[in-house]
Amino acid sequence: MLFSKLKIEGKKSRKRVGRGISAGQGKTAGRGTKGQASRSGYRTKPNFEGGQTPLVKRLPKLKGFNSVSVQAQTVQTGSLEKIKGKTVTAVAMKEAGLIKNATQPIKIVVGGNLKSAKNVEAQAVSAGAKKAIEKAGGTVTLVETHRFKKESKKTK
Repeated sequence: MLFSKLKIEGKKSRKRVGRGISAGQGKTAGRGTKGQASRSGYRTKPNFEGGQTPLVKRLPKLKGFNSVSVQAQTVQTGSLEKIKGKTVTAVAMKEAGLIKNATQPIKIVVGGNLKSAKNVEAQAVSAGAKKAIEKAGGTVTLVETHRFKKESKKTK
């Protein structure tokens, strides 16, 4: 018996293409008929998107391009208890280890119980979180960073 014909248990033998029509992958060997993809040596370029303009060409090419979407850092209401003092700012949250970056926008969301009154300053607050903070006797102040302010267009 030949070793090439032995089937080792747990190993699936590879599909042998182009070995006649009875083998199931004969004639065109699963490549279809004619065209660039049927020829040997064919491979798509890494950024090829089927004729659609690739993402590389659609993005701006000038220096200083920054993506418009910035993900807000979320902080739960229950974790605000870690902050000592009554006022809760981005710097205080950074020192308490609740956020990684004090310059990025922060969103306060509901999660856990807030027992003490806190004066919270953040870029966004969910409706439930605002209710929970005010129920505990605190206040919510929405703060805009210079990077996220919407500029009004002046008409001449």
